[in-house]
Amino acid sequence: MRIAMVSEHASPLAALGGVDAGGQNVYVARLSEELARRGHDVTVYTRRDSTELPDRVALPGGAVVEHVPAGPPAPVPKDELFPFMPGFGAYLAWVWEHQPPDAVHAHFWMSGMAAQSGARPHGIPVVQTFHALGTVKRRHQGHEDTSPPERVGVERQLGRGCARVLATCTDEVLELDDLGVPPRRVSVVPCGVDVNQFRPGVPPVGTPARRERHRLLACGRLVRRKGYDQAIRVLPHIPHTELVVAGGPPPELLAAEPEARRLLRLADRAGVADRVRLLGAVDPARMPALIGSADAVLCTPTYEPFGIVPLEAMACGVPVVATDVGGHRDTVSDEVTGRLVPVGDLGATAEAVRDLLADERLRRTMGANGRERALARYTWQRVADGVEEVYQRVTARDEVPSEVA
Repeated sequence: MRIAMVSEHASPLAALGGVDAGGQNVYVARLSEELARRGHDVTVYTRRDSTELPDRVALPGGAVVEHVPAGPPAPVPKDELFPFMPGFGAYLAWVWEHQPPDAVHAHFWMSGMAAQSGARPHGIPVVQTFHALGTVKRRHQGHEDTSPPERVGVERQLGRGCARVLATCTDEVLELDDLGVPPRRVSVVPCGVDVNQFRPGVPPVGTPARRERHRLLACGRLVRRKGYDQAIRVLPHIPHTELVVAGGPPPELLAAEPEARRLLRLADRAGVADRVRLLGAVDPARMPALIGSADAVLCTPTYEPFGIVPLEAMACGVPVVATDVGGHRDTVSDEVTGRLVPVGDLGATAEAVRDLLADERLRRTMGANGRERALARYTWQRVADGVEEVYQRVTARDEVPSEVA
C-alpha cells in the first residue's frame, strides 16, 4: 500500500526527551519503519520547524519524512499549532491530488484535522490515533491544561468522521465512548517496544555508576504530569535507595529547566537530595543499559494515555511499579510483571517498592515475566500486524464514516 502518516508536531527525526518529543515520536518512527520493511510505501508528513531542514528525509528502512510548510519554520509549542492546521491540510490536499495514498493514518488530534481536510476531496480513508484525549487531559490538569478550547469538540468530530479510530489501550475505548465514539468504530492496537534493543544484559558502558544501595529509575519527558514528584516524595519511606531520573534537556541545561529545579527543591525539602540524581537527556542507545542497572522502574504519572517506559523496562527484564492509570492497566500485569498502585498513594507505592527490593528472587521472576510478556504482545511486528489489518479493512471500504468532521 501507499501509506501517509500525518504527525504534525511529533517528527520521527526529533531528539527524544523534550517537552513535545516522546512516545508519539517513537510510535510513528518505528511503525513507519516496520511497515516500510514489509514493502509498503510510507511517507510521514510533519511540520517544518526549521529553515535548515530538507524537504524530504529518508528514514532507515525506506520510509520518508516530508516537511510541510505550515506556520513559521521555527519551533512552536504543540498547543500553539492549532491555527496552522488549515494550511497543513491544504498542503496535503494539493500533494494527494497528484499522488493519493491508499490510506492516511493521523497521529494526534491536530494531525487528524489536517489529514481529514486533505483526504476528504479525494475520498481517501483516514485512520485516527489520538495518542492522548483532551477530555482526559482537562480532567487531570484543570486550569493548567494549555490545549486550545476547541480540542474536545474537534476530537469528537474526528472520531465520528474518520474511517476507524485506532486506540492504544482498552481504557481509551471507554473514554472515546464517553466522547460519543462508539466501541464498534474503534480497534485496539497497543504501542510497541524494540525487543532487540531493549533486552536484558546490555553492557553498562557509559551508565552512571551505582552506589552501595538499591536503584530506582524514572524516565521520560520532564513534565509535571509524569509524576516524578511522587517518586521523590516516596523516597523517604524507602531506605538505602537512590532515584535516578532520565529525561529533559541536555545535562548542561538542567539548571535552567523549571521542572528540574522544582524537583530538586522538593528533594531537598524531603531530606533525600543526596539520593536523587537528575541526568537530563540520555542517548537512546544508552537507555537499555541504564534501565538494566535499576532494581525497579518507577512510573508514577497522574494519567498516562499509554506509556512506553513500562514496556521498555519489561523488555529489559526489570520489574515495574506503576500508577493504576490508562495504558499501564494493559501493559503491567499486577503481581506478575510488577505492581500497579493507586495514584498519589505514597504508602502503597512505598510498600510495593520495599517488597520488591527486599526479595531479589521476586525481582528476577517479575523481570522474566515482563520480558516474556513484551515478546508475546508488544513487539513492533505484532503492532504492525494489527495496524495493517485496520488499513486493509478501511481500504476495502468496509468502514463508512457515520458523519463528516
